[in-house]
Amino acid sequence: MGDDVVHVAIASDADLVPARAEGRSLAIKLGFSHTDATLIATAISEIARNIVVHVGEGEIELRPIYEDGRYGLRVVARDHGPGIRDLDSALQRGYAGRGGLGLGLPGARTLMDEFDVMSEPDKGTTVTMMKWRTRNELELLRERRARRNSG
Repeated sequence: MGDDVVHVAIASDADLVPARAEGRSLAIKLGFSHTDATLIATAISEIARNIVVHVGEGEIELRPIYEDGRYGLRVVARDHGPGIRDLDSALQRGYAGRGGLGLGLPGARTLMDEFDVMSEPDKGTTVTMMKWRTRNELELLRERRARRNSG
């Protein structure tokens, strides 16, 4: 399995479309359900929208994670903006942010399995999100057979 890392520059609302599409496509390749792929795409969209509204530009990195019993998709959103002044408030539901679907950071956190925000004044913000799926017995069996047959 190759290292399918995808980088999407975020500088305007138009960049939300490829960011969502790349996230959805990678999720489907990793075997996520269409529902989970949509949840991932929505979380990406919200975080990308935060970059556009509050900073102006940044980047989203999408990275597949392959583990024996599970596959994951790591989303890292980075900007070099002013940082989030009151991170605790920004992570509360109902926080009066601007734009987006109104989900913002708390909504993205709810949609994903793991969620972390690091923000420093005048240095920027990094949001790291993960979504996991457990590999089923049939996948694991096929993989073991393929290894046995190729060796």
